[in-house]
Order: sequence, then C-alpha cells, then structure tokens
Amino acid sequence: MTDYQKIITINPEKRFGKPCIRNTRITVFDVLGWLASGMSNSQIIQDFPELDEEDISACLSYAAERERKIRVAS
Repeated sequence: MTDYQKIITINPEKRFGKPCIRNTRITVFDVLGWLASGMSNSQIIQDFPELDEEDISACLSYAAERERKIRVAS
C-alpha cells in the first residue's frame, strides 16, 4: 500500500480543506471519480500530467484507510 501521507495533503485554504494531491488542486475525490467512471491510470495521467502512478495509488490507499476507519468506528 502506498504511503499516502507524503502525497495527500489537507489545506483549509485549498479546495475548502478537501484532501488534495501534493501541490495541486486535484482532490482525492476527483481521482476516485475518474477511476469510477472508467478512466485508466494512463488516461488520467495523460489529461493531468502533473500526476503520476504513485499519486493515483495514494488516492486509493487514502480511500481504503478512510473506509477501514469508518468500519472500525461502527
């Protein structure tokens, strides 16, 4: 699993505090939405060259960790 903590950042002054990829305004939600709509990693990177495979993997790891925390808290 990718160490997303080095890639995913939360800044209250950027995108209303949503988790974003490093120094971009691209949110984890954006990437997950693109993947859910059927885009491949290479298509996302082609459209957003500031991203790489590790960034996309970090979004998936972040979402998986969040889901795990929700399950544990229930």
